[in-house]
Amino acid sequence: MQTVDFFAPIVDDAYTYGQIAAANALSDVYAMGGKPITALSIVAFPNKGLESSVLTEIMRGGQDKLTEAGVALLGGHSVRDDEVKFGYAVTGIIDPAQIKQNSGARAGSRVLLTKPLGTGLVTTAIKRGKAADEHINAAVDSMRALNALPSEIAIQLQADTMTDVTGFGLIGHAHEVAHASKLTIEIDHHQLPILPGALDYSRAGHCAGGLKSNRDHFSKNIRLADDLPPEICDIVFDPQTSGGLLIFIQEAHSAALLQALRNAGILAADIGRTIDFSGVTVSVL
Repeated sequence: MQTVDFFAPIVDDAYTYGQIAAANALSDVYAMGGKPITALSIVAFPNKGLESSVLTEIMRGGQDKLTEAGVALLGGHSVRDDEVKFGYAVTGIIDPAQIKQNSGARAGSRVLLTKPLGTGLVTTAIKRGKAADEHINAAVDSMRALNALPSEIAIQLQADTMTDVTGFGLIGHAHEVAHASKLTIEIDHHQLPILPGALDYSRAGHCAGGLKSNRDHFSKNIRLADDLPPEICDIVFDPQTSGGLLIFIQEAHSAALLQALRNAGILAADIGRTIDFSGVTVSVL
């Protein structure tokens, strides 16, 4: 299996940016139940305006994260560009019997999420110079964490399927699973794990352009409760970088999986359930 992902900087520190870009690129492999084994770097860097040491730090951050994941860097390609961009093309291996596809969810499942939401709101506040240090640190810790261990645990405990929550936000990626699996996902907004500061940045209007795009694209397929606070609406549409796994598992096994994830030190929350298709793909209650 192969995947590719790269993006412009979302944090100020070059080394941290490299780490996040690597974790993000590896995530698609983990979300399908696979193991990444090799990577090729993708780099865009300007001719002038930045010292070459910045690129060195970006590459070092990415390499350290690949090493943590047990992934070999085979090479890559670089181009000159006015805007820095960085990421990887990743090759992984997978047991054909364990592939987790969007069409694998079943009605009667619980829905678990393994990282807090709100990275788009926090990183937009960073770009505008409005983010508090403690909020930046919490978001960075979340984004650079690999999805390897939660994927492994979910497979061991009979999860039906998984997807990672990235640019389409919680709503978008939940919609993809619901549409492919021909069911409805009900999300309890009270159970959503949210990064510190994210709700405040929503109220202050620090919303990424992708948030509006997600809302415009997916709103026709979903239902939001009339009394849902505006900042929660932003959270569910917020585009994520290196977000968590959205895991679908039959209710009989869900408590054991939730406990195993938490015992492993992984933030995990039971955020809802799947039901037979009710006319919308996702309902946020």
